Amino acid sequence: MSKVERRVRSLVREDGEMRDALETVLEHASGGEVRWVDVRDEITSGQWGRLIEKEILIDGEEGFALADREGIEAGMRDDDSGGSDVETPETTSWSKWDKLAGLATLGAFVGYAVGPVRNAIAGAIDVVLGPLLNVVPFYVVIMVIALATGLYSTLLRAGLMDMEKMSAYQDRMKNIQERRKEAEKRDDDEALDEIQEEQMEAMGDQLGMFKEQFRPMVWIMFLTIPAFLWMFWVIGYRGSTAAYPAVADQALVVPLAGTVTWDTGIVGPIQMWILWYFLCSMAFTQLVQKSLNIEMSPSSS
Repeated sequence: MSKVERRVRSLVREDGEMRDALETVLEHASGGEVRWVDVRDEITSGQWGRLIEKEILIDGEEGFALADREGIEAGMRDDDSGGSDVETPETTSWSKWDKLAGLATLGAFVGYAVGPVRNAIAGAIDVVLGPLLNVVPFYVVIMVIALATGLYSTLLRAGLMDMEKMSAYQDRMKNIQERRKEAEKRDDDEALDEIQEEQMEAMGDQLGMFKEQFRPMVWIMFLTIPAFLWMFWVIGYRGSTAAYPAVADQALVVPLAGTVTWDTGIVGPIQMWILWYFLCSMAFTQLVQKSLNIEMSPSSS
């Protein structure tokens, strides 16, 4: 199988409309060359650019020549050699609100290191959460925050992350790996070269998966960081003064560690309140997912 044939098969697999574009180019290249002006009404500039980029069209005397007509025609035939039949999903684009949430999240991160920013954000959150400290113990307030975190993180991931696209990304990579193993067993060097080229082109799938996963995380952090900064502010952390000293000095008994306070380091720098929050958050997140019957992992077909 020639390089041109492999490139044509790869293009047709990635975008079914490229087959029509190739047929148009072949039809107008009956004299050996084709010019953009001859096909611009039938194919897009993006398709034309892809053909040049993949060196299916090469420089000619007056326009562009076909690199290998026979290879192009062979690549356009139905592939029964075990090629991938998994289409690459279109990457989800971020809206302006997603980008604004990302910028706001980066700004909120500054609060961990800059006192005035932390105090401003925590003071605003204290208007809502502060009154709870006069009604219920601090550990209950943390449980309320963890429950809210588990609820909106589950709903945001379910609403913003396209599980079908995630499954499609995984299916394509799995298909490539399986065909590589089969080609290695057959010692089929030509098939391995084709799969290697396809695998390099599929590296963009990794970026697509990252964007799908990170989009809901931006909104989750956008909502969670202010609440986390408020807990930092209440207890005091890394030398900062506790806004509620009575809460920070409250004694409680926990397994293995014995009598501690909320600002006691349990595992290295991890204080008791942080450990309690993460335990509650993991438990409530699982509870919410099971209760709402929401699957957070993509399923392969």
